[in-house]
Amino acid sequence: MTRYRRPEPAGSKYATAEGARRLREELDYLWRVHRPQVTRAVAEAAAQGDRSENAEYIYGKKQLREIDRRVRYLRKRLDGLVVVSRPPDDRSRVFFGAWVRVEDEEGHETEFRIVGPDEIDPARQHVSMDSPLARALMGRRRDDEVTAEVPGGRRTFVVTEVRYEEADSG
Repeated sequence: MTRYRRPEPAGSKYATAEGARRLREELDYLWRVHRPQVTRAVAEAAAQGDRSENAEYIYGKKQLREIDRRVRYLRKRLDGLVVVSRPPDDRSRVFFGAWVRVEDEEGHETEFRIVGPDEIDPARQHVSMDSPLARALMGRRRDDEVTAEVPGGRRTFVVTEVRYEEADSG
């Protein structure tokens, strides 16, 4: 048995203007604010002497590795990111950035926005375009019926509304 782990498949390279701005802000914060703070704390802990049993030093080094890993990821991700800042020409169909309202077999309505994989936020009803439901909805119109594999099993939904908002709102 080896330690090799197959790399995670890269998510779609799309992001809303708001999502790209958040990623840039996170990168800027990590690089300009958080990393220097942790570096100073590690230097202070190292000055205390024996590093092998110095919890602050060990934890600080671990934090630096995590910050550096996230910074590398963000830089690489931002380099290949395609920012979608305007709605599609055909606003009657479901595409990236759409707010979609669907109704299930029991009549329960759910509304969510289809966003990039870096922008997933259940509290804001943001769903990845790579999710099974979002993939099933792509290109559909109001009153279209779709079947998708969701956590509760295979379900059928009817699209009841498709709308788009401008880049700076939502």
